[in-house]
Parts: sequence; C-alpha cells; structure tokens
Amino acid sequence: MRRLLYLIGLIVLHLQCEAQAGNFIQIPAGDYHLGDTGSLDNPKRVVQIESFWIAKFELTNAEFEKFVQATGYKTLAERYHNAMVFEPGLAEFRWLQDSTAYWRFPNGVSRGGIEAKMDHPVTCISYKDVLAYCTWANCRLPSFDEWEVAARAGSEGYYFEGFSKENMGEYANVWHGRDHLKADYSDGYLYTSPVGKFKPNPWGLYDIFGNVFEFCTGKLERDGDRSIAHARGGSWWCSKNSCAAFNTVYIGSVSPNASFSNLGFRIVKKVFTPSDKDF
Repeated sequence: MRRLLYLIGLIVLHLQCEAQAGNFIQIPAGDYHLGDTGSLDNPKRVVQIESFWIAKFELTNAEFEKFVQATGYKTLAERYHNAMVFEPGLAEFRWLQDSTAYWRFPNGVSRGGIEAKMDHPVTCISYKDVLAYCTWANCRLPSFDEWEVAARAGSEGYYFEGFSKENMGEYANVWHGRDHLKADYSDGYLYTSPVGKFKPNPWGLYDIFGNVFEFCTGKLERDGDRSIAHARGGSWWCSKNSCAAFNTVYIGSVSPNASFSNLGFRIVKKVFTPSDKDF
C-alpha cells in the first residue's frame, strides 16, 4: 500500500510539473463561469474552453528586443511619433503625446530608457505591433475568455481568490496615491516593475491586475464596424480612486494604432514545446 501511495504521489507531482512547464502554464479544458450580471460588455455566462498554454509573465523588453534584432521591425510609435505617456501632475485620465517615446523610451527620452529595465514589460507598442511579434514568435494573444479564465484561476468573482482592494499591493503594481498629481513610489515603482515581482494568482500567473494592461483578441458589440483593440487587467496607473479596471470583468478599448506607456501583453500557445522553456 505504501508503494502504491508513493507511485500515486509521483504521478501527481509529474502532472503538476507538466502543467507548469518553463514560463508557461497549461489551462485545462472545461466549462468556466465568466462575466458579471452588471456588465453590458461582459455579461455573466458559462463558456467552454479548450486547453491552452499561457505565459506566466507579461512579455518583457528583453524578449521584444530579440524580435526587433531578428527582424529590424519598427513600431508604429517609432514611425509616427504618436505615443502617449504620463508624468505626475497631470489631471486624472490625461496623457501627453511625446514624439520621442517608443518601446526603448516608453515614457519619452527625457524620462530615461530601458537599459536597466529589460525585465520590465514592454510598453509603448500598438496592437498592430503585438500582432507582428506574435507572427514572428509563432504565438498569439489570449482571447477575452481565455484571459479571464486564466485570471480568475477558478474564482467566479471580480478577483481571483485571495485578492482584494485592501491587499492589492501584494499582488499588483498599481497606483496607491490619492490622485496622480504627485509621484507615487510607495511600492517602489513609479511606472512599470519587473515582471513577477508581486504575488501570483492561485494558478501561477503574475501581474494579472497591475503593471500593464494586456492586449487580448475579441470584438464587443459596441465596436460595430470600427477597428478597435482591447486590453484587460489594469496597470501601474490604475488606483482605487481613479480607475476600477483591475478586475476580471472590465474590457478596455483603444485604437489598434495607439501606443501607451501602460499597455503591454502576454502570449498564448496552443501546444507547449521544449524551446518554450527559454521564453
């Protein structure tokens, strides 16, 4: 009997390791509760999801640099000088257009580059830039439903189990100040933080409700015939007083050509391969 229990334990341990291979986590197929009764964009429902592998972390500057070095790709912000950045002192929900900003200088040249931030999430990239990366890397973005399933980690509420507005500082790089008129370094970071710096959700995904908004694929009824990109999860700019987007229900909208210093992404793969351990 002891030997049988030992063998069962080894099998369970093997399955757990298989489900967390490298920097990807396997989300099992199944029926999941999503949405909320008060949301027009994301109504309460049950969805059926096929199994997929999702990155534990948001894509970093170092990983995006590999793509640029391999392809010579230039982002829309580099070509059109239209990136939107932030600095303390702006009124709520106001951003600055900075012609010098792009992924290597995500808050503009005057605010410094990413030399010491290669493990931070890449930002100042547009939805179109992200799709170009995914084509090169043989991956894709999560759908609305896939992102929400992974973010909730089995919960049926606004947050994954253990997270609340009171303890959000343990799980997410968000803005803790009363407003955005003064710089907020209370968690050690004014803008982005290194990926994986805060606690993960119960399924092992980091930065779900903070650091940067994450692009997803999908279309909302209110989009109509317009070309609209969408992102989820909240960012370093979000706070309890000014932005309630750091939850599993909200779906943000932005032009597919727009680049912001609080917008990034994490990737999905349908099938895990050994090379994915290096991501």
